Amino acid sequence: MVCDLRGGEFFSSLNQALRDLLEAGFRYQILFLEASDNVLVNRYKESRRRHPISPQGNILEGIRAERRYLVELRGQAHKIIDSSDLTNAQMKKKIREVFGSENDPARMSVSVVSFGFKYGIPLDADIIIDVRFLPNPYYIEELKPLNGKDKKVRDYVLANKIALEFMDRFLHMLEFVLPHYLKEGKSHLVIGIGCTGGQHRSVAIVEKTAEYLQKKFYCTISHRDID
Repeated sequence: MVCDLRGGEFFSSLNQALRDLLEAGFRYQILFLEASDNVLVNRYKESRRRHPISPQGNILEGIRAERRYLVELRGQAHKIIDSSDLTNAQMKKKIREVFGSENDPARMSVSVVSFGFKYGIPLDADIIIDVRFLPNPYYIEELKPLNGKDKKVRDYVLANKIALEFMDRFLHMLEFVLPHYLKEGKSHLVIGIGCTGGQHRSVAIVEKTAEYLQKKFYCTISHRDID
């Protein structure tokens, strides 16, 4: 839960609400984020935002008034982080150090998406893999109306010698790069796997890839163009 002065009357009851939680047997930690006056002034100017306490007044006056409001809460904080000299990536790293294991794979979710190149590349994909080099079930009469989730199609695609070697190399590549994405603070990675129409080859490869990833990461599957 994130709280700041924009909560208005609700924020003024925060200290009492925290005491009520303790009395009810709930345990929590407070992370207090702060920065120096000059850094905060520059951030407000860069974002062209007004300070919530003094929307018509001086930014610095609003910041100093805010500090007075927050002094009691700051005193209760279990951890204080000064973000004055931190980049976004450094800030994430600091928070991970406090609340989670640095190398816990569960901290990153992976979405594996099948798609058809003729319908365009997924705009949110971080990694794009083209599997149009694999033999196409579309040209097999009995497989054409099926999709890559059907066992017959999957067996046809994955039993191919080229596909077996590709999967071995592809999964080894993911095994190498995913921990580095995690280390850099990536919380959600989208892997797009495409064939011509997004019905056969890409779907089969996504299903196989997800089987591997789900052993180590929180992994979701979607088949954008299967229908």
